[in-house]
Amino acid sequence: MRLKLTVEYDGTGFRGWAAQPGLRTVEGEMRRALGELYPGFAELAVAGRTDTGVHALANVVSVEVGEGPPAARAAAALNSALPPDVAIVASAGAADGFSARFDARARSYRYRIWRRRERSALEARRSLWHPHPVELDALNANAAQLLGAHDFRAFTPTETQHEMFVRTVSTARWVEVDEHVIAFEITADSFLRHMVRTLVGTMLARQDVGPLLTGRPRSEAGPTAPPHGLYLVDVLYLVDVAD
Repeated sequence: MRLKLTVEYDGTGFRGWAAQPGLRTVEGEMRRALGELYPGFAELAVAGRTDTGVHALANVVSVEVGEGPPAARAAAALNSALPPDVAIVASAGAADGFSARFDARARSYRYRIWRRRERSALEARRSLWHPHPVELDALNANAAQLLGAHDFRAFTPTETQHEMFVRTVSTARWVEVDEHVIAFEITADSFLRHMVRTLVGTMLARQDVGPLLTGRPRSEAGPTAPPHGLYLVDVLYLVDVAD
């Protein structure tokens, strides 16, 4: 049986998604819980390999399992074995061969900005404190240039394993969430490492992103915003893979 699991987590206490010896990671906790309930599970894949400190509202995992709780009960069963900062919010059966990573057609991220003059203890690990004036219209005019296919190598570290740097962005906008919070929301076919965070840092620095979308070097873009304001919020699949 192949499972599709929708996973939510607070990235504060993790060294990212990917399992690493001796470090606490989301994948490590997932593998431990799966091993308790589905001995011999295989082919674990994830839609987004988030970095240290990055959160997820709806990351997606696929995994092949044998004996164990049925798909409809997998979320409740796994949650009983997972720590409080990781939760399965939905579980379903998936088509044979479904891969959460390779079958994903788009991913959406949100970056939260806390803009009140006074910092917030409750938002300290949930958003970037930026107590400086921002012009939402100017930010949106800048973000509009991201739409379409562009070379984003200016927005990823120079030391990278990526070989292709062109990504296609379908939505990019800044929104006012409430009196104190604004957020940058972006959807693309896939993302380079640190791409969203560097876009945010560049736009908050009031730097024009347009000239950077032609394969300019990383040194020409702005700073990389810290990870704790970033959330993976959705993953799009062309077909409904759930039973």
